[in-house]
Amino acid sequence: MATAGGSAGLRWGLRARSAFRLANGRRNAFGHESLGPISLSGFSLLQPRRAYRAALCTELTKPLVVRDVPSSSLQPHEVRVRVRCCGVNFADILACQGLYQEKHSLPFTPGMEFSGDVMESGVDVSSVKKGDRVIGVAHTKALAEEYVADQKLLWTIPQGVPYEEAAALPVSYGTAILALEHRAHTRAGETVLVTAAAGATGLATVDVASNVLKAKVIAAAGSDSKCNLALQKGAVQSVNYSRAGLREEVKKLTANKGVDVAIDTIGGDIFKEALHSLAWEGRIVVVGFAGGTIPSIPANLLLLKNISALGLYWGRYQNQDFPVFSSALSSALQYCQEGRIQPHVGAVFKLEEVSMRKHEKRLVG
Repeated sequence: MATAGGSAGLRWGLRARSAFRLANGRRNAFGHESLGPISLSGFSLLQPRRAYRAALCTELTKPLVVRDVPSSSLQPHEVRVRVRCCGVNFADILACQGLYQEKHSLPFTPGMEFSGDVMESGVDVSSVKKGDRVIGVAHTKALAEEYVADQKLLWTIPQGVPYEEAAALPVSYGTAILALEHRAHTRAGETVLVTAAAGATGLATVDVASNVLKAKVIAAAGSDSKCNLALQKGAVQSVNYSRAGLREEVKKLTANKGVDVAIDTIGGDIFKEALHSLAWEGRIVVVGFAGGTIPSIPANLLLLKNISALGLYWGRYQNQDFPVFSSALSSALQYCQEGRIQPHVGAVFKLEEVSMRKHEKRLVG
């Protein structure tokens, strides 16, 4: 797929050879054949063990390398998926720089969201079957030709939803839906301010707020082109905060009323401007600190304007409140099937073209 413009939604499409393909003398990541023992007539024989290609971070801040790795066996509750597409998120970039809050031992394969086909399943699996199209979430390891998942972390892709769009749903749209619906309780007709509105999460938030919840969205971004991308997604107004103060521009656009909801992924001074832009009983949801600075919150402002500051760590819901986590993913799939949202896919690359450093600046909205 060609680049559609903008700065977000960069996805890697794994248009590679079949993960099932075997070849005589196939070598693994260490340059040797992977062999597993079987017993035949009292003798121990060896048979080739299937391998698949994966993108590995072998050294922080360096480009990823693609290598063959041995395929693992399935546990009773697990499912092997042939990965069709894998999303690349800001968290993946941070992880490969050693800057993410969850540290990974080297070498590791990044990748937190994917789409693909069920290849085989464990004996206790009942939710999916061979051939089903699915999306899934992972802590790591999805940027590869195959991935082994717990069955509860897979969702069936509805008919008509392509692999590329499906792979773009879990992290960005899961975050947007939880931020807007579960945390901020956004209502139709309310005004929503979205910072970093041309980032992957930003565009998803604009999409859900505008086209599902029917809110009025003010998109804030760092350039005119990024603002235009958010306007195309459904925002009704925009602010280029590289040229004008966010707080003052929001006051102008809302006739001094302020916004009902703000979703911030930047932190620092932009967060403070967004906080001051809230209307009476407004809500701001902290999603991340892409700008690199964690701000402090003046508690007196919360009191004087009766406003709320809320946090959202999307991944924690997987362990702390799985029904809410799963519901957000199911909603994203439903919205996409109904045509109410359309994930922005900036580009699709083959697995062997992967390079985190090459595209890192394009992922920030």
